[in-house]
Amino acid sequence: MVEERSIVIGVLAIQGGVIEHIHKIAAVGALPKEVRLPEDLRGIDGLILPGGESTTIGKLAVRFGLVDPIRQFAKSNPVWGTCAGAILMAKDSGSEQPLLGILDITVRRNAFGRQVDSFEMDLDVPALASVSDGENCPFHAVFIRGPRIEDAGPQVEILATLPDGGIVGVRQGLLMATAFHPELSRDDRFHRYFLKLIRHG
Repeated sequence: MVEERSIVIGVLAIQGGVIEHIHKIAAVGALPKEVRLPEDLRGIDGLILPGGESTTIGKLAVRFGLVDPIRQFAKSNPVWGTCAGAILMAKDSGSEQPLLGILDITVRRNAFGRQVDSFEMDLDVPALASVSDGENCPFHAVFIRGPRIEDAGPQVEILATLPDGGIVGVRQGLLMATAFHPELSRDDRFHRYFLKLIRHG
C-alpha cells in the first residue's frame, strides 16, 4: 500500500500514444512521468505501457535496456498495458517479437482488423463499481487495431468481455491489461481504478 501522498505514474514514452495517458493521469490527481530509460523507473508508483506498434515498442525497449528493469518493477508494482501495451505484457502473442512476458495471457494481434476497422463499444465492467460515482454505467471503449486476449491463466481475473465472450480486459494481481484505449475515452474510471490499485493493491 502506497502512503497518502502524490502518486507518480510513469508512462513508457518510447513510441505510441503517450500524451493522452499523461493528461488522464493528471486529471485523476496523480503526477505523470515519462519513462524512456531504466533510471526513469525510480520514484514512480505505477507504470502504463501505452498503445502504439507493439513490435516497435518491444524492439526499442530492448535497445534502451528496459526489458529486465520493467520485469523487476512489475514484481512489486502495478503495471497497466493498453492495446499494444497489453501485447507487450503477454506471455505469448503468436509471433516473433520482444515481450515482457509478465502477464499470464495469450493474445492475438490486430484481432479486429486494420485501422479502418476501428470501432467503439459500451462494455460492462463490474470492477469499475469501486471507482464509480453513483451507478456503474457501461464504459465506452475505443478499439484501434486492438489485440484479443485468447487465453488467460487461472490467476487472471476477467474485467471486460465483448458480447460474444471475447476477453478484452484482465487483471492479475497488480498487473492489468486492456485491449482498448481508455485514455481516448472521456471516462476516467480506468485511470482511477489503476490509481486505486497503486494505493491499495
